Amino acid sequence: MLNVGGSDPVSPICSAKGCRAAAVWVLAWNNPKLHTPERRKTWLACEEHREHLSQFLGVRGFLKDVVVFEDWEEPETP
Repeated sequence: MLNVGGSDPVSPICSAKGCRAAAVWVLAWNNPKLHTPERRKTWLACEEHREHLSQFLGVRGFLKDVVVFEDWEEPETP
């Protein structure tokens, strides 16, 4: 199951600061200065915060994918 700090995998919540809304989106990202190219970190987003969080990651070149939470499949770890 999705491992996001502070979120309950049964009822995942948005990663935006102070938001307690249900997560609808998974934002997969990678900081190339810290992570190997195949590594994907994840933030969760509600409808209200999806665009803001995507832009935050996007301007830094970190955003790799935005997927509906129900469709997200975590990459297999070696």
